[in-house]
Amino acid sequence: MKKTFKLIDLDCANCAAKMENAIKKIDGVAGATVSFMSQKMTVEADDARFDEIMKQIVKTCKKVEPDCEIVL
Repeated sequence: MKKTFKLIDLDCANCAAKMENAIKKIDGVAGATVSFMSQKMTVEADDARFDEIMKQIVKTCKKVEPDCEIVL
């Protein structure tokens, strides 16, 4: 399953790159892109565990960029 989410308050391209790398390391994630310019994140992950994986992604992103919010 591939879904795109809007990001609010993503501050810089460097943070976007860090978030993208951290998301790709999560078990079950097939691919991820985080775009600072469009303030969007695209995640491709296992269909059966997508909601569980998204919870991990939200936690991971908060560690990198505490002010950034993912619109689910």
